[in-house]
Amino acid sequence: MINELVELMVEVVCTTKNTIRISSEEIPAALVKSKFLKMDSDHIEYILECLDKNPSDIRNIKSYLLTTLYNAPNTINNYYRAAVNHDLKG
Repeated sequence: MINELVELMVEVVCTTKNTIRISSEEIPAALVKSKFLKMDSDHIEYILECLDKNPSDIRNIKSYLLTTLYNAPNTINNYYRAAVNHDLKG
């Protein structure tokens, strides 16, 4: 699973396209590449954890993973904060 995520990230980082479709929206490739290049093992672990907890049927896994990878840097801290708050109150 990790190799597949990394391969997808490499595919995006190496693209010559001007934009990349993320969540049905065309995002400048430079922005997507910048986010992907800043990702570390914590982001990958977070994505894998979210995938394990997702019960829904994913129809387009590549699109879903691109969106998840793109959003990971913006959502990881709030995800873990909510988890800690839940554990402390529950």
